[in-house]
Amino acid sequence: MTKLFEKAVATTSKLPAEMQDDIASIMLSLAGEDLPPIELSDNEIASFGKSRAQAARREFAPDSDVQAVWSKHDL
Repeated sequence: MTKLFEKAVATTSKLPAEMQDDIASIMLSLAGEDLPPIELSDNEIASFGKSRAQAARREFAPDSDVQAVWSKHDL
């Protein structure tokens, strides 16, 4: 295992279980493992519809809001 991969696993292990499973599914998919598709909930589907409608109207978060999110996570 490479040092970078070890770092990724160590960092991922600190995340909530649901996020760990999401990342693990992506990794397995990239490695060629066949996994069933992730089923979206009705709320998730509706959220995507709302987001697409906002994007179509060019309603995006102001730069100050985006920067606040990045700052919150030390990025």
